Amino acid sequence: VQLQASGGGLVQAGGSLRLSCAVSGRTFSVYDMGWFRQAPGKGREFVSAIDRSGEITYYSDLVKGRGTISRDNAKNTVYLQMNSLKPEDTAVYYCAADPTTTDWSKGYSFWGQGTLVTVSS
Repeated sequence: VQLQASGGGLVQAGGSLRLSCAVSGRTFSVYDMGWFRQAPGKGREFVSAIDRSGEITYYSDLVKGRGTISRDNAKNTVYLQMNSLKPEDTAVYYCAADPTTTDWSKGYSFWGQGTLVTVSS
């Protein structure tokens, strides 16, 4: 399974970005998916997750109310819409597939390479 994240970039505080993660190699619709981020000098943080049907979603308190996760199984892609961005949202954002435990904020079987989001003040 290969995951390719995209959509990062430089945005001003208060702006929005939509991150995409294209999945190839296996049937996308069988995987529950997650987004994580890692800021410079910090550990990896859970951001959001979505089940294989797209009906169940989870958000960390870091983005709750500002982020929306979605997926298009026909396009093998999961999205993360981020609004009202803050400088502290600056990080490399990673997508991941197939949680390895029942806690979807923890480990996943497959990871993408990440896309950098920089929020200027």
